[in-house]
Amino acid sequence: MFVFRAEALPKDPVFPADLKQLGYFINDQDQIKKISNPEEDFVFKINTNDRYNEMQKEAMNTCIRHIVASRLLNLGLETLRLPIGAAANSQHVPILTSPAFQSQPRLIVVFGEPTQDLGIWAYRVIGKEGINIGSAVNFATAILGNNTCPRDSGCQTIDTNIANANNNQHQDSSSSFPAGTGLILTNPGQLVWHCAKEQAMSLPMWHALPRRSAVEPPMRMTFRNKIPGNETWQDHITYVFEEVLGKLAAPDVRIDIIGLAEGGLGAVRYLAEHWTAWKPRISALCLSNPLHDTNHLHPPDFANFMSTRSRAYLLSEKPLNTPVAGRYEFGCNCYSSGEALNVESIMPRAWGGMLKWLDAMFEDSGLEEVEVIVGENEVGEDGGVDVDVVG
Repeated sequence: MFVFRAEALPKDPVFPADLKQLGYFINDQDQIKKISNPEEDFVFKINTNDRYNEMQKEAMNTCIRHIVASRLLNLGLETLRLPIGAAANSQHVPILTSPAFQSQPRLIVVFGEPTQDLGIWAYRVIGKEGINIGSAVNFATAILGNNTCPRDSGCQTIDTNIANANNNQHQDSSSSFPAGTGLILTNPGQLVWHCAKEQAMSLPMWHALPRRSAVEPPMRMTFRNKIPGNETWQDHITYVFEEVLGKLAAPDVRIDIIGLAEGGLGAVRYLAEHWTAWKPRISALCLSNPLHDTNHLHPPDFANFMSTRSRAYLLSEKPLNTPVAGRYEFGCNCYSSGEALNVESIMPRAWGGMLKWLDAMFEDSGLEEVEVIVGENEVGEDGGVDVDVVG
């Protein structure tokens, strides 16, 4: 049996969280490219040891998170620590809210995936297509109506990227949101508390923490790494409903919900269980890559809401908003997201269509989705595949 001394083990690799030192820069299209070859994207595999590859990727992701957070805060969003009242150095998870969300008559609430960082849709889209496109920056800009940012603030080419997103992704985000529309970006992906850094982390961030050697396992978690009331992504979603929307938002607020994968599943589970209390406040529900099934749709009143005031966007290469099969499985009309491969890329492709639909549903509480049944021939049962809502 071979025994290695500690000093003989390979050292844990260290990469600086600095774009320039990593060898990358942000070009005029807001894309991340190599300094040595401005046509080349981020290169993940730089070593046969996966620890090196993962550590470099996390250093890059840290840079991206800082840039995205700066741009979102520059748009006017504010950080709210959960649980409510938590000190900055105590266990908490941050979410982002519009400044006046407590008094605004309409709120758009996004429940993301447990694999996403706050304000990030897809790192792969950020690097290749643009930081604002692959993050929540363009999305938040469309809602908050702030289309100008100083260049030195890090909020780069927002107008250009919104135009590119609409042109390249077949989106129409031209809906005019009133000044009273607020936004809440929840954070079900960063629910691990690091005591020394006094920071909420995602699992990839936790696994990228420094180790004694490159072959050491990640640090073990204890109760100290749990965030009160937000121990799991379902707990986090429940906390946002009960403590943020239930106690801080205006009593007569109308809420639009966007749920991404598990985020949508958590919202559906919670609303099904508490539908009587939330029915007057929920305007519409939009899902991407839904994970629920019709067994979750009880009571019948909630199932009717899902059928008439909800829709889902699925992986499909068809143009955005094209009806696709899925109604029998999910209890609501299903549409193509325009993204065929990656679940995390649905939101960058489809948010324009989502916002346009949510806006229409908010403007008229009597609007309902036409029941569209799409079979193998991909023909709507009603023949009304080009009709989205009906009074």
